[in-house]
Amino acid sequence: MDWLTDILTNNDSVAHIVLLYSIVIAAGVLLGKIKIGGVSLGVTFVLFAGILAGHVGFTAPTNILTFLQDFGLVLFVFMIGMQVGPGFFENFGTAGIKLNILAIFGILLNIIVMFVCYFVFFDTSEAKNLPMLIGTLYGAVTNTPGLGAANEALSGIPSFNGNIPQIASGYACAYPLGVLGIIASTIIVRHFCKVKLDKEEERLQAQEGNNANVKPYRLRLKVTNKYLEGKTMLQVHNILNRDFVCSRILHDGHVSIPYRDTVFHLGDQLNIVCAEADSEAIIALIGPEIEIDWEQTDQPMVCRRVVITNPSINGKTLGKMHFSSVYNVNVTRITRQGIDLFASAGLPLQIGDRIMVVGQEDAVDRVTNLMGNSVRRLDTPNIATIFIGIIIGIILGSLPFTIQGMPVPLKLGIAGGPLIIAILIGRYGYKMHLVTFTTTSANMMLREIGLVLFLASVGIKAGAGFWETVVDGDGMLYVLSGFLITTIPLIIIGIIARKKYNFNYFTIMGMLAGTYTDPPALAYANSVCSKEAPALGYSTVYPLTMFLRILTAQLLVLFCCG
Repeated sequence: MDWLTDILTNNDSVAHIVLLYSIVIAAGVLLGKIKIGGVSLGVTFVLFAGILAGHVGFTAPTNILTFLQDFGLVLFVFMIGMQVGPGFFENFGTAGIKLNILAIFGILLNIIVMFVCYFVFFDTSEAKNLPMLIGTLYGAVTNTPGLGAANEALSGIPSFNGNIPQIASGYACAYPLGVLGIIASTIIVRHFCKVKLDKEEERLQAQEGNNANVKPYRLRLKVTNKYLEGKTMLQVHNILNRDFVCSRILHDGHVSIPYRDTVFHLGDQLNIVCAEADSEAIIALIGPEIEIDWEQTDQPMVCRRVVITNPSINGKTLGKMHFSSVYNVNVTRITRQGIDLFASAGLPLQIGDRIMVVGQEDAVDRVTNLMGNSVRRLDTPNIATIFIGIIIGIILGSLPFTIQGMPVPLKLGIAGGPLIIAILIGRYGYKMHLVTFTTTSANMMLREIGLVLFLASVGIKAGAGFWETVVDGDGMLYVLSGFLITTIPLIIIGIIARKKYNFNYFTIMGMLAGTYTDPPALAYANSVCSKEAPALGYSTVYPLTMFLRILTAQLLVLFCCG
């Protein structure tokens, strides 16, 4: 049995290292699925499994742990950036700005409460206490990338002489109550503001009709405006000064596909797709809505959803594709990441978009071949784009910014640099002919692999001193501080969002979960609401919050721990 003993005890063995990570990750993921009171810790339980392994001496060389920790962090934050990038700059509408301001205020309150706890509960002359409390802060707000960013920034502080505090211990103390505290805070806000869930549902129902700027809307109209007699489709577009697509026209008993030069006549019957917000203006100009029998046609026409998989199409706008004039088809709407968008002329196409094409069968076939329409091609992740982005992100993160009074130059680091580049590539990569599409499953797989490698490495490194730090040390103070950091800011911003801005309670629940980047809290919000308001609130603040959590982690360490 010497071979088994060697695998378990020889820290330099590749087999030992692989076995260590496999056991820690598998055990952590399985235990993380256990629910208590309907809430589980999820993949974060890998951290606790790693701490246990490190505590009993089941470990690996420090340089290996550090490499896998940092590589996992880079992979994790980069895939997050790729996911949130396409919608990052679209989350700043009127309501979005208010929600993001509230989220920023929540982040500042977290930091303020952390410093209050630091000065009240801890010995400020002890150098390790503030870094440990920063770790506690990120456990309290359930933000693992922030922990990674703080950990990385600590490694660059000369005063620690390589003896970096294991801030993951503070994170581990605060995380469980952090998950529960977020849910508890939303319940407290509900009772304090005397919210009735059924009334909030009714309020959402009434508001749904007002979100009509990009939602596609179908109209069947009859031309009754004498002014339009003899006008071409292009002239009608210019008169309305609004985007719409006329996919079919019934004239003299025959159905055809209209183009920019098609002439309107009184009595023509039209099938139009437009943004819902523009429907009333279009009806007012053209004529009333009617029922139309589209079976009367003298040419075979089809309506087909086509998936864009041809890289050469990536980034081209609908207007520049000239679908109507060149290909004799009309594109009526686009589905992107599960959301239907109106096909406006200025909308850039992206790999993975599904476009609705209407036209004669042979013309639709030509467009289908042009777009690619190969679902199998989408299943292959664009590895080159990912690693090109990581290269640029690492370079950006390594650039030093000297600020007077700071012990070391400020750097975005291996967390901040790749995150920023991933957001920019996700949003503007098509302009550099980079194919940024990655299936949701592929993104989640790469992201989770990075996360578990990071958590396992941090846990194993922290495990050796965990008992002395937490049980024999200030463990209960970390738990208490973490609970205060979690709940006080959430209750304050939740009440402000309701009392001052009168946001729907379900939107507030999603915003609070997004401010702490906490999926279990979002799952709880979704369980009590039948509509998408929690998810919209979460996704509105999540990108900016994630970026600021990572950035403030480094700023706290560099400004305050030097």
